[in-house]
Amino acid sequence: MSSIPDERTTIQNPVLRGFNPDPSITTFRGDYVIATSTFEWFPGIRLHRSPDLAEWTTIGHALDERIAFDLAGIPDSGGVWAPSITVVDDRIWLAYSVVHTMDGDDLDARNYLTTSDSLDGPWTEPVFLGSRGFDFSFFHDEGRHWLVGVQWDHRPGRPSFSGIVLEEYLAEEKRMSGDPRVIFRSDGLVEGPNLYKINDTYLLTLAEGGTGWNHGVTAAQAPTVLGPYRRDPVSAVLTSRDAPGLPLQKAGHGELIRRPDGALFLAHLAARPVLHEGSRYSTLGRETCIQKVEIDGDGWVRLVAGTHHARTLVPVHGGSGGVIAPTEARPDRVVDDFDGQLDVARWSSLRRSPSSFARIISGAGLEMVGGQSSSSLFGQSLLAQRVTEHRMSAEAVVDAQPTTTRQSAGLVLWYDTQGWMSLQVTRADGAGRIVQLVTRTGDTTTLVAETEAPRGPVRLRVDLDGPDAVFSVAGVGAEPKALGAPQAAWKLSDDFGDRLRFTGMFAGIRADDLDGTGWSATFPEFSIHHR
Repeated sequence: MSSIPDERTTIQNPVLRGFNPDPSITTFRGDYVIATSTFEWFPGIRLHRSPDLAEWTTIGHALDERIAFDLAGIPDSGGVWAPSITVVDDRIWLAYSVVHTMDGDDLDARNYLTTSDSLDGPWTEPVFLGSRGFDFSFFHDEGRHWLVGVQWDHRPGRPSFSGIVLEEYLAEEKRMSGDPRVIFRSDGLVEGPNLYKINDTYLLTLAEGGTGWNHGVTAAQAPTVLGPYRRDPVSAVLTSRDAPGLPLQKAGHGELIRRPDGALFLAHLAARPVLHEGSRYSTLGRETCIQKVEIDGDGWVRLVAGTHHARTLVPVHGGSGGVIAPTEARPDRVVDDFDGQLDVARWSSLRRSPSSFARIISGAGLEMVGGQSSSSLFGQSLLAQRVTEHRMSAEAVVDAQPTTTRQSAGLVLWYDTQGWMSLQVTRADGAGRIVQLVTRTGDTTTLVAETEAPRGPVRLRVDLDGPDAVFSVAGVGAEPKALGAPQAAWKLSDDFGDRLRFTGMFAGIRADDLDGTGWSATFPEFSIHHR
């Protein structure tokens, strides 16, 4: 019996705020554990722990250089998709996909399994599970291990989704059986499959409708693990597609977890959009929420609230209630003076380890060796933290002495290589330093404004207020002054443009040295304040 405490708590959604999508949930040694997708960000697979489903702590990541984890060349919104975390004989199993290509009909994904007897690692060298598709999860049943996931069809003129496929994994031989079975088909794309056995019936939960505004969770049942599976007569267990005014949108991609007393919960993703001229933009990315569910008399999973809409406040014990408006987020200000080890539970880097370009210098701060351009898929020097609320301020103090116009360092709001805003110290064509506000939208890079840099270290600031961001500059100890007009932060979102975008907004610091001379800049301090 688990030692998870049975306290009277209320879940306030999202429980994991900011970019934390595709939650996979399990229990391990008295705690609940969630793993979330990280895509092109390093380290890979974010891990979170809770004693009660309500209060969560991010404890680190599973994939880093210790197991030769390499994201070089991974496209925007490629990389690590939809991990699956399960526990077998007191050992953690973590399956995941690394997507290398998602171009039209083509999708190149490699699927892996790594295991550990501790959330802190070490994790084993990954076992290759094949490249049939993505969103694979493990189901363990009477000593057998099944892998269920999306099968992709690359052939022109055919639907890309060709079914949910099930195949046995032979643990002792560390290989797949080679006997895959398609167990579920649909006219449209379904993904994120998870298998459960409830009262001798096999329940297959599925994500449907894409991961945008039409997203939802549906299900199917079968008498045996191989089927045949019949679809839930209700169109969606969970969705917000019919209620665009709800605070939690894009609700879908869910996994079930049972409490020791038998109560059942569903961890799922959702998004809190911001409005710009009447349109919705998910600047924070897709976040993790938890709903209370139950099994009805026919064996189907249903929200206890008697609806298919995600709720912001969820009583853990009793009560169904209705949709409750979100409460004001608690103030949260975190200051890094870089005196000690870099906290990789909060900081992430793009496609490579921060150890390859950053080091802490006692008494001085964080030194970053300049990297490649903001378009690079290989060698950028960028460290950033998730933006978790629509109102946020971030400040960076940078001590940089660029010697050419091809060297710069500063503060950045980042979505991906085609969506960012940078306030950077660089060199003017003549003598002297300047501060520039530069933005990138799609294929266009724009110099918004520039000013002479103050002497000494420079304090750079961004204030996010819903769809807009204001950038400011000052010397250390002086009052910041705005540079340029408010910028369109709503463009740094999943929903801007016509490309697939799956991540979220980050605030951080970067250094560029386009000539690769080894030039560096130092950051004595960085702070971020969510409101």
